[in-house]
Amino acid sequence: YAIETQHLSRRFGRTEAVHDLTLNVPVGSIFALVGPNGAGKTTTIKTMMNLLAPSAGSARVLETDSRKIGPATLRRIGYVSENQDLHEWMTVAQLMAYCAPFYPTWDSTFAAALARQLGVPLDKRLKTCSRGTKMKAALLVSLAYRPELLVMDEPFGGLDALVREEFSSGILEAVGGERPWTVFVSSHDIDEVERLADWVGTIKEGEQATGNHVRA
Repeated sequence: YAIETQHLSRRFGRTEAVHDLTLNVPVGSIFALVGPNGAGKTTTIKTMMNLLAPSAGSARVLETDSRKIGPATLRRIGYVSENQDLHEWMTVAQLMAYCAPFYPTWDSTFAAALARQLGVPLDKRLKTCSRGTKMKAALLVSLAYRPELLVMDEPFGGLDALVREEFSSGILEAVGGERPWTVFVSSHDIDEVERLADWVGTIKEGEQATGNHVRA
């Protein structure tokens, strides 16, 4: 599995944001974790990525204990979030040039092809870009180094239907390459992930997720 959690819990004081969560994300799958706002999706992701420590239970990502995830593992993971901070004074091309040295597997040819496919204007400063273009730029720099795992936290929020379609197509194009990638995406709306996902898990008020294979 690309991601495994066993009885994972995370508390904030007396509030248990995630409770006894067990899920398995198969390598090469597109797994959607679906639940309403406040269900515990973002806390689950932050705990898996070692941004928060588990209060109980455990998580493993790319066969690494979440509490031991460091730069070597992070270089194998792409991350896109609706609240992602980008260097908005940069152009998209400058953002790509800034990110590339951090990732030994950065593929400039692939990045250029993705930019063309997504319609991202390389010479435009991010602060002048629409929300949809910023999200596509974030996807671009998260895919350009061909990560083994792409994690996306509510990436579709505020995007119109056309941009969602372009965004989803970029993900499917990348995952459909020579080497299998795994995608883990959280969303509060099943319609947003319906075209993407072949596995869906549900979470509500931090409670146990159910995982179902939904596509052959």
